[in-house]
Amino acid sequence: MADLSLLQEDLQEDADGSLDFVSQDEMLTPLGRLDKYAASDNVFNRQMVARSLLDTLREVCDDERDCIAVLERISRLADDSEPTVRAELMEQVPHIALFCQENRPAIPYAFSKYLLPIVVRYLADQNNQVRKTSQAALLALLEQELIERFDVETKVCPVLVGLTAPDSTDDVKTEAVAIMCRMAPMVGKDITERLILPRFCEMCCDCRMFHVRKVCAANFGDICSVVGQQATEEMLLPRFFQLCSDNVWGVRKACAECFMAVSCATCQEIRRTKLSALFINLISDPSRWVRQAAFQSLGPFISTFANPSSSGQYFKEESKSSDDASVEEKNSNERTRDQEAPEDVQIRPEDAPAEPAAGPPRVELEGTPEDGAESPRRPPGEGATLVGSSVLCAWSSEPPQEAAGDEKDRKPGHGRSASRLEEPGLLDQEYNSFHFWRTPLPEIDLDVELGQGSGSPLSPEGPGAAPQVSVPGSASLTMATRKELEELIENLEPHVDDPDVRAQVDVLAAALRASSLDACDEPGEVARRSPVQDEPAAGELPGCGLSREASVPLISDAVEDVDSALCYMRHDPDLGSDGGFSPDEERRPRVQDVVPQALLDQYLSMTDPSRAQTVDTEIAKHCAYSLPGVALTLGRQNWHCLRETYETLASDMQWKVRRTLAFSIHELAVILGDQLTAADLVPIFNGFLKDLDEVRIGVLKHLHDFLKLLHVDKRREYLYQLQEFLVTDNSRNWRFRAELAEQLILLLELYSPRDVYDYLRPIALSLCADKVSSVRWISYKLVSEMVRKLHRAAPPSFGVDLIHELVENFGRCPRWSGRQAFVFVCQTVIEDDCLPMDQFALHLMPHLLTLANDRVPNVRVLLAKTLRQTLLEKEYFSASASCHQEAVEQTIVALQMDRDSDVKYFASTHPAGTRISEDALSTASSTY
Repeated sequence: MADLSLLQEDLQEDADGSLDFVSQDEMLTPLGRLDKYAASDNVFNRQMVARSLLDTLREVCDDERDCIAVLERISRLADDSEPTVRAELMEQVPHIALFCQENRPAIPYAFSKYLLPIVVRYLADQNNQVRKTSQAALLALLEQELIERFDVETKVCPVLVGLTAPDSTDDVKTEAVAIMCRMAPMVGKDITERLILPRFCEMCCDCRMFHVRKVCAANFGDICSVVGQQATEEMLLPRFFQLCSDNVWGVRKACAECFMAVSCATCQEIRRTKLSALFINLISDPSRWVRQAAFQSLGPFISTFANPSSSGQYFKEESKSSDDASVEEKNSNERTRDQEAPEDVQIRPEDAPAEPAAGPPRVELEGTPEDGAESPRRPPGEGATLVGSSVLCAWSSEPPQEAAGDEKDRKPGHGRSASRLEEPGLLDQEYNSFHFWRTPLPEIDLDVELGQGSGSPLSPEGPGAAPQVSVPGSASLTMATRKELEELIENLEPHVDDPDVRAQVDVLAAALRASSLDACDEPGEVARRSPVQDEPAAGELPGCGLSREASVPLISDAVEDVDSALCYMRHDPDLGSDGGFSPDEERRPRVQDVVPQALLDQYLSMTDPSRAQTVDTEIAKHCAYSLPGVALTLGRQNWHCLRETYETLASDMQWKVRRTLAFSIHELAVILGDQLTAADLVPIFNGFLKDLDEVRIGVLKHLHDFLKLLHVDKRREYLYQLQEFLVTDNSRNWRFRAELAEQLILLLELYSPRDVYDYLRPIALSLCADKVSSVRWISYKLVSEMVRKLHRAAPPSFGVDLIHELVENFGRCPRWSGRQAFVFVCQTVIEDDCLPMDQFALHLMPHLLTLANDRVPNVRVLLAKTLRQTLLEKEYFSASASCHQEAVEQTIVALQMDRDSDVKYFASTHPAGTRISEDALSTASSTY
């Protein structure tokens, strides 16, 4: 007992001491308390000071001198030797800076003078935690725009650049590069180009630390998007090529992940000629992780090739603006200079090179008059058509019309759209699958041929120069071209039953045999051979024959660039939503000209089962995720390239792949148009409807978006299947039924009143009786909108029948929850004005008022709310002349005398006193 008494005395003394301590603190001023604890030897006291700095500033904000005194003490506290105190202080700096900004008139330049130097100094702190908190604080300050532009240029950027110097530690240098990259979007293009970009380019070549190069590669896309196209192409792309071939796989993987952002910052020409080949290298990288990242970025990278002309939109080349035309001309000229040999025969006479050996092979005409003067000089637009448009012009009944304009100002790559497509209906009249897919007719240079006949000089070498049909390198096909021909023939063989396809296979096979024979000859023998003319193929221009030597290179060029001919086969909007091509005609080889074929081939290979074993088990999901973007890029005219891949993904064994497609099928339908949607997407859509719930929810969430794209007859077929959405694999999956109710509200506009009454009404009434309140709440809205639609229909008998069914099934339901649902429906009808008030008073109000005598208080509570807070706000019932006002008032008086206190309360409350939205929680708790 003595020990216990001594303990009680000690506790009493400690309590008295603590009270004295508290009383002493209360007697101190805010600055006094700050000074007391800041000088304490206890680390926790100094941490407490750092946490309470903002509160201290708020207490003394009225006195400018006290505010400055607090900021000065912050500077002294920043020199604390304990890292935890410095880290705690740095966490408070953004909040203190925001306070200083809000009270700037009282404490001007407080942040720039006192706080920013601390943040910048801590970026090089020896403690990792302090550095991390200072970096986070700097980014937060930049994001909130609390740092002046001048301070960024003079105080922040120089310090960061200095931290990336060679003598900096590895961790500091890596973190400095990361913070520079993250702040670039916040500081803008000007500061980034002048102060950050030069050092960033140096860090990309850091040979000692791969961590720095990896950080640069990971943030490369952000830097490119900030500095713009010119700086990206001139300064950053060479560094990007180096990073993509780095010895460390982590650096290459980071490059693959940011490839799309880099591509968006370059022009189309560089994207096609340089970045595509670079990306192919990443896809075939020895490291599995690099290949995995590359395949995940493949779809987004392909989407950067999208433009209106390749997405199925018809346009006229001459209708472009002058700026667009100049860019197109520049790109065309650059493309011509970059190529070692022309890809297709499309050089006009005025653009022909001086030496015949440098140009494309010339072709001799049969039956050409020897005297060139007897034949008038044809306009360039008629005499030299490009390969793509020559397919149309050759079988057209009249020559193509050249666009108005000065031919002298016309550039080689400008004004070469398929002008025959300007005539509505031409494509439907003249289209033939053989004509479309056969080897394009060569470009005939009439002026040169006539000049040869009349002895005019062909080149500056003089008239003695013998005209030759010279082919760059060799007259025979290269091994790569021969392989492409073999692959094209192999792709066409399954369709040889079609005579047109058979004719095409014969032409390509003849070209392949001819190339084998020519491979044995010397290049010089090409010019000495006698022209042995082949018989003109079906559809060829009369009197136009090709020598065998000239035909082989032309065929090879056409095969190599058969996709380039497709880009000119633009469809006219007047021909139909899908360009006039039937689904059967769309089943062609996977050839296009929108993106490099190698990229598309790699994308299509993502469905190969071997890819899942060698690259990524979820590679098919990544393919499915990016497929709408790829489809939009290629355009609906190239849907045949993706059809088989889409069907493979739709039947994939992994439900996650099918779920991904289900969530995007409505977007793909918009891209493809109604004809292709009906032919290719509807069967897959029907399969998704019978799939797992995880897949079905994808099509259900966008059911309205998909069905509205179908024709009326096709749309009505799904009325019979809507009932199936009520059945789910798991009965507890109430969100599925809630989504169905929301979609049915949208579907009301797509169907006739008869269809709504026959098919949608039973589903809506079933949902109104659902076990889950959230489903019922949405269903009440559905039923009210259904009442509105059917009442406005002519005749309104469907609406009257629906109201009678509501009264019978819910208003007189033996279960109280059904009668309560009837009150909710009436409340929604009144709030949304789904019925004229006179019709509501005639058909619904008598049955509603009878529920004032319901034996369940929950029903009477909801009735009192509806009458007081909804019905009486309508002018129709508040007017004294209304014959229904008396019945409503008598019901309210009866409810005010109800034995239940809640019923009395809501029946007595003025309508403006308590709104339904304000009392929703009490309603839910009392009625569910």
